[in-house]
Amino acid sequence: MPAQLQNALDWLSRHPELHTIFALGALLFVAWAANWLVKRILVRGLNRAMGATHLGRTTNIRDSGMIKRLSNVVPALILISGVHLLPNLPEAVTSVVVNVASAFIVLTVALAISALLDIINTLYQLRRDAHLRPIKGYLQVVKIAVFAIATILIIASLIDRSPLILLSGLGAMAAVLLLIFQDTLLSLVASVQISSNDIIRVGDWVEMPQLNADGDVIDIALHTVKVQNWDKTISTIPTKRFITDAFKNWRGMEESGGRRIKRCLHLDQNSVHFLSAEQQDELRGVELLTDYLNDKQAELLASNAERNDPRNTRRLTNLGTFRAYVERYLRQHPGIHQQMTLMTRQLQPGADGLPLEIYCFTNTTTWLAYEGIQADIFDHLLAILPAFGLRVFQNPSGVDFRALADVAPTARRPEPEHV
Repeated sequence: MPAQLQNALDWLSRHPELHTIFALGALLFVAWAANWLVKRILVRGLNRAMGATHLGRTTNIRDSGMIKRLSNVVPALILISGVHLLPNLPEAVTSVVVNVASAFIVLTVALAISALLDIINTLYQLRRDAHLRPIKGYLQVVKIAVFAIATILIIASLIDRSPLILLSGLGAMAAVLLLIFQDTLLSLVASVQISSNDIIRVGDWVEMPQLNADGDVIDIALHTVKVQNWDKTISTIPTKRFITDAFKNWRGMEESGGRRIKRCLHLDQNSVHFLSAEQQDELRGVELLTDYLNDKQAELLASNAERNDPRNTRRLTNLGTFRAYVERYLRQHPGIHQQMTLMTRQLQPGADGLPLEIYCFTNTTTWLAYEGIQADIFDHLLAILPAFGLRVFQNPSGVDFRALADVAPTARRPEPEHV
């Protein structure tokens, strides 16, 4: 051993406080160097290796921070192993360093497990049927269990006691824990019911008027379900509300391949009348009504052959002919689903006229296409109504009253008689 090194050791032995400080500094330097080497070489190498694979680029493992968190265990282990080698260090200080470092390791491992669960959820979402059975809620339950266990182990490490002592006291705290975690337990039960009964999926269109939610489900978690409304706002709904409250799921409509049109034309009842022979001949020129009018005329002639009084005979009405036209028009429309219910019916007349309801389904569930088909149909029906002698019922507006005032004769006061 060189003489200078021997003299330095002898000098440190005569100054135990400086010896301890120097040894502690050396231990901290070793821990820092080990942390630097692990993160600069090992962690970067693993991230680059994972980034070079398709799986690593897809799941963003580097962004999850799992490997980086695990690398923090190395300096903590060095501190636990080296603190016992420090000379003249009080036992209490050694115990504190070991306990704190152990608690830090437990916390780091818990955070790494949480990041690993996020990676598992990301990998699961790559499956085609992931939206049918989301596992995010279950993974969050596992996270809660992991952090609960980590909390017990951290407390046990800091107070230097066995975890079993803490666990034995949890029985008395069961009521308190149930009170604290009641929302979590209710959400867990709701998540299980939602998944097992296939109530909602990611991508479903749901409507919950009491919470002003109307849009697509974009996320199903343990405590909340996120719905992106049609105005691009986000509604965050407690998961348990999908079990306790009523809501509408439009998935059945989307899977059926057809979306319902149910809308009324309100007709003026005063415009309903029997068709004259001239009107029948004019309507017979409409291709969709030619066969109908011919068949109907033959039926009426056979039915009225034995009736002498014209008041007892059956005659065609413009409203019945218009209903037949609407049904035939829908039967040949390229945007209407022909295998689903299709009818035109009258509803109860009222103060707003006679409702003629069109009930059918489009052959697409796309919102824009559906609205376009529906608008085209009613544009055509409103435009062709006068050809049948029918009018749409509409409450009079200011323009109607002004026109009536212009037509009405001006009232004149009688001139006085001359005496």
